[in-house]
Amino acid sequence: MTGGGAHESQVPPHHDPACWGCGDNSFGIHLRLPEAEGLTEYESYLEFDERHQAGPGLVHGGLVGAALDEACGLLASWYRFPTVTARLFVHYRLPVPINTELLVQSRVDDERGRRIHISAELVDGDDILAQARGAFVHVPLEHFLGTPEGREAAEAWRRRLETE
Repeated sequence: MTGGGAHESQVPPHHDPACWGCGDNSFGIHLRLPEAEGLTEYESYLEFDERHQAGPGLVHGGLVGAALDEACGLLASWYRFPTVTARLFVHYRLPVPINTELLVQSRVDDERGRRIHISAELVDGDDILAQARGAFVHVPLEHFLGTPEGREAAEAWRRRLETE
């Protein structure tokens, strides 16, 4: 099921519908999916609400980090499918408000072998609220087959390929 060889089925980049970052998860932030494979830049608008707050009116820092990880991870996966986060460094610069439309941006900085370096920022107008630098690793698709959910997703994909 992995892409690459002339006789292998190509699996395009995708993300699980239940994903907190880009899926239909009711507690999620619903980032849009990248528009095409191979992109080196990504951006999406998002808004945190009361379900995401820590202190009154402010987003929980862990969720800010998760949003930056998601923006980097989406770009990494559409740049070179599939990838996982190897490390992420987050710099919290200003408090992040709930109920405010924010922009998250990420960009590929470089790649070395299986490792892709990506940076991101969460902004409100001209204010940079948080920044991240991360390393993402290209892994075999089989990496995700170790769970019942992963095996179920693989079987659904196999059935889809058979009907095309």
